[in-house]
Amino acid sequence: MSKQNRTIKIEPQDSVLLNNTLRLNATVLPKQLENKIIHQDIFEALPFLPEKFVDLLIIDPPYNLTKNFNSATFKSMTETEYENWIDSWFKPLLKILKPTATVYVCCDWKSSVSIYNVLSKYLIIRNRITWEREKGRGALSNWKNCSEDIWYATFSDDYYFNPDTVKLLRKVLAPYRDENKQAKDWFVANDGTAYRLTYPSNLWTDITIPFWSMPENTPHPTQKPEKLIAKLILASSKKNDFVFDPFLGSGTTAVVAKKLNRKYCGIEINDEYCIYAEKRLKLAEENPSIQGYENGYFLERNTSFEKLKKDKQNAFISKDLFTTGSE
Repeated sequence: MSKQNRTIKIEPQDSVLLNNTLRLNATVLPKQLENKIIHQDIFEALPFLPEKFVDLLIIDPPYNLTKNFNSATFKSMTETEYENWIDSWFKPLLKILKPTATVYVCCDWKSSVSIYNVLSKYLIIRNRITWEREKGRGALSNWKNCSEDIWYATFSDDYYFNPDTVKLLRKVLAPYRDENKQAKDWFVANDGTAYRLTYPSNLWTDITIPFWSMPENTPHPTQKPEKLIAKLILASSKKNDFVFDPFLGSGTTAVVAKKLNRKYCGIEINDEYCIYAEKRLKLAEENPSIQGYENGYFLERNTSFEKLKKDKQNAFISKDLFTTGSE
């Protein structure tokens, strides 16, 4: 194995981490779920979840594809069957949402319509985020699939959204100066490059899929990047808010929530993925960084903040640019 391979591995002794997880057999209080993983089938756990305690619900369900998840295989269905399956667990989940809650649901092009149809029955659809996957196999008889969607919805018109926490630092290709020859909405870093802080759009091209040289990487086949989940959490929750993920997988939502000082809880049925999640939570205590997010700003793909240090000799750099802007 390459020395640069930083994929997280679990050892036989890590099985003890399952002792940190919960299994529900009676209704619990929100306090009992804080910063816990429920190691259980979602349909077994749903009846015991308390009401109106979740501020942010992030869902990354199996897409409508035949896919192996360690020891279990999710099989593709007809669109109607898949939509009914989504509804079978999503409707019971509604009880856990606060009236001010926000919901994000991940999907691909094939499952996107089904997800929309279910969400629109119960929530107010706000937007659809599309993010670019820079990895993916080519296809000879179709367009290469290199994007995924995230539906954004709220329980009511009273909800939290803070775009200032998810600004992206981007290179400026054509810097513009005003009539006084002052930089207009951009600055020059000490590498001589012009940059601008841009407000987030619903098209994300700065995301890197976890791979072997990234310390967040696990063998989970559909692991979402910490950077992607961080955007959702920062934009739609405050510190100490409660974040819930009913398909936790290898733990990304819980790990990012912990790093960003939010309460978290998730449901995961698979033993091994629960161990990965618990191990990542433990590692987050030693290293709370999120790749691609530094000093309160998101960076373009494969960019480091080291070269963007404030140049005190440059009059066009904002004095507070590199202060933390997160909630």
